[in-house]
Amino acid sequence: MTGHLRQRSPGSWEIKLDIARDPLSGARRTRYFTVKGGKKAAQAELRRLLATVDEGRFVETSRLTVAQYLEQWLADHARHRVSGKTFERYAELLRLHVVPVIGSQPLARTEPLHIQFCHSAMRHRGLSAQTIKHCHRVLSQGLKQAVRLRLIANNPAAAVDAPRVARIEMKVLDQAQTAALLRAAEKSTIYAPVLLAVTTGMRRGEILALHWKDVDLDRRNLSVAQTLEETKAGGLVFKTPKTERSRRVITLPAIAVDALRQHRIRQAQDRLRAGLLWGDHDLVCCRPDGMPLSPRKLSKTFTALSRRLGLGIRFHELRHTHMSHLLAAGVHPKVASERAGHASVSITLDVYSHLIPGMQEDAANRIDAALRAHLDR
Repeated sequence: MTGHLRQRSPGSWEIKLDIARDPLSGARRTRYFTVKGGKKAAQAELRRLLATVDEGRFVETSRLTVAQYLEQWLADHARHRVSGKTFERYAELLRLHVVPVIGSQPLARTEPLHIQFCHSAMRHRGLSAQTIKHCHRVLSQGLKQAVRLRLIANNPAAAVDAPRVARIEMKVLDQAQTAALLRAAEKSTIYAPVLLAVTTGMRRGEILALHWKDVDLDRRNLSVAQTLEETKAGGLVFKTPKTERSRRVITLPAIAVDALRQHRIRQAQDRLRAGLLWGDHDLVCCRPDGMPLSPRKLSKTFTALSRRLGLGIRFHELRHTHMSHLLAAGVHPKVASERAGHASVSITLDVYSHLIPGMQEDAANRIDAALRAHLDR
């Protein structure tokens, strides 16, 4: 493999690179690259290109399409950096909404105008601003890595604004609605998950991965140590929480302790009925045969119950409900943040501050008192 360097103009150098001959015709193949900067920078780039050819890592970027690159990025980069569920969502967004529009475009010649056209095409197909924003974010991540790999000079998605998404008001239950929900769920198979969601604010995956060994009913607390993830490719998988703050100890209210004691008795009866068919995973919330409960199945069952009661909320909104009850009762935001497992208290305040009663009135009264004190002097 050989390469040659020549100066085209001040600060611009051309690299002529001979790569392997065409395997079918045997014809010599030559590629040209332009490097901006001094001679030393051009020589360094030539050495790098020769090394990639010698080691079999050379990619003909002039022919690499957006679709080919994104598929490679998903397999070699994204798969190892995000959870299985997030990876599936990334792949779905790109393959369904991005690749059909700009997938055939050469990566090296992709411009901000192509990204803008992609947005327009998705809007024309009726996609929501939220979905388009997700597509833009994932595409931008992929193209940012292409810049790091020196496949492109700039990230074209960075020059295009993602759609603005109106903030959706979260749905929460008041105390009376929560009580009605618990009464209705008491005889169902999802009572324990619903109870834990409204009394602890745990995430769905954390509830379904909770083991009895992590629950201390005498001390009235439980430890969040795992989460259950469900993907199409991997099925049900227990994994560690995403962040260190997600690993936490939550104090249980007395109503939850009493309910869990009764739940454990009923679960022991289920175990006797199942006999050898019992799947002994030591799970607090499980199927009647002891096996892990599908997160999707839980959400589907809960949605049906919610609609029947006229509540119209999703299972995840039970977590919001718990947080709203805490803040409405005057619990300090830092304590609420620790129970929720948020990365910082600022997240709690940003998402839930409007639920803290009297904040605006209190702020106005404090300003009024301070000003009046000085004016009266």
